[in-house]
Amino acid sequence: MELEAVKRYLEKGVGTSSEIDGLPSRFLEPLIMNSLKVDLIEPGRIICSMKIPQRLLNAGNSLHGGATAALVDVVGSAVIPTVGHSGSTTGVSVEINVSYLDAAYVDEEIEIEARALRVGKAVAVISVEFKKKKTGKIFAQGRHTKFLPLSSKM
Repeated sequence: MELEAVKRYLEKGVGTSSEIDGLPSRFLEPLIMNSLKVDLIEPGRIICSMKIPQRLLNAGNSLHGGATAALVDVVGSAVIPTVGHSGSTTGVSVEINVSYLDAAYVDEEIEIEARALRVGKAVAVISVEFKKKKTGKIFAQGRHTKFLPLSSKM
């Protein structure tokens, strides 16, 4: 492998530094969530759907793994308050794991189901499953562990 080719790939970027620095803070969440629709919300469970937009594709024209991981983070975090966690935030990620089982493509309708496996005083563990709506086939599974802020006793 040519080391300079790897360096050029990592440093190429898509815009100038001023363009990138000009992006609004927290721009990633709207980029990922803009197509998301909540279909069901109940204690310990959320089901969302979305039509995969062009902006979330990788070089192979399928849903980018980073976008899938970001959806595990966002949708997985959203399920924590549904079980009564009353903290000011949904905590900080300790671990995110994603198993990519198949590809999903632009304009494909998908379903994302997050389930709270455990929400304790200090730790939450969430499972997030991605299915193709047309076939019901699972194409990715995620697990998200979060450290929860401890509530003050004052």
